[in-house]
Amino acid sequence: MTSEERAPAGIDPSVPSVARIYDYWLGGKDNFASDRAAAEKLLEFVPDAREMCRENRAFLTRTVSLLAGEGVDQFVDIGSGLPTQDNTHQVAQRVNPEAKVVYVDNDPIVLVHGRALLEDNPNTRVANGDLRKPEALLADPEVTEFIDFSRPVAVLLLSILHFVHDDDEAMAIMTEIRSKLAPGSYVVLTHAFAGEIGDDKLESVQEIYAKTAPGGLTARTRAQIASYFEGMEVVEPGIVPSEAWRPDVPWDVPVDFTKHSVLGVVARVR
Repeated sequence: MTSEERAPAGIDPSVPSVARIYDYWLGGKDNFASDRAAAEKLLEFVPDAREMCRENRAFLTRTVSLLAGEGVDQFVDIGSGLPTQDNTHQVAQRVNPEAKVVYVDNDPIVLVHGRALLEDNPNTRVANGDLRKPEALLADPEVTEFIDFSRPVAVLLLSILHFVHDDDEAMAIMTEIRSKLAPGSYVVLTHAFAGEIGDDKLESVQEIYAKTAPGGLTARTRAQIASYFEGMEVVEPGIVPSEAWRPDVPWDVPVDFTKHSVLGVVARVR
């Protein structure tokens, strides 16, 4: 966005947005000066944050392609963010043109841009929903009139659950989502993992994210992330850095769990 005056009504361009920070790191233009400043400040403490953001996007492409290829034809992308290249519907519909995708977000700019982009795609919807209210989100007519939860569906939670700070609340959200899914459904998750980033750097990162609407970011351990999928079938290679999850190129780099990263996991409802 070339000027702050282009902010839609009700949007304060001085408050950075997680979705717009992500957009900036991906090379998009739907961001304000506050978003760019926050993004650049984060890079001072996590220099490879931009690369992790891009790897997260590549993870989406690989996982959605895999699941669509295995016959999943319904996708719910929660916390979808601003449209960019290789959106969920584009990936899924390359494999199956009839695949249905619902994007869910509560950022007004995301909703405006998403609806404008997708108005001519009959197999795609954009719904206003809050991850912190999963029961209401999954019962929203914009979702339920389009997605049949009695059949397998893939729910994507990419780089969104770590903005829920309370561990019990995060677990309750995951439990509620899983309870609505039929056998053969999938949950696809990426989540911040601190590794050995150090408390001082982690505190600095938290201070920057505290200025966004979610109010901070909570990195969790592999064990915490694994607990979200108890009773489900975790797809190989398990819970690993997103770039190490079935990479497109031959992978001969040892997985390093001391390094801060974004962990990725795909799990199937039995």
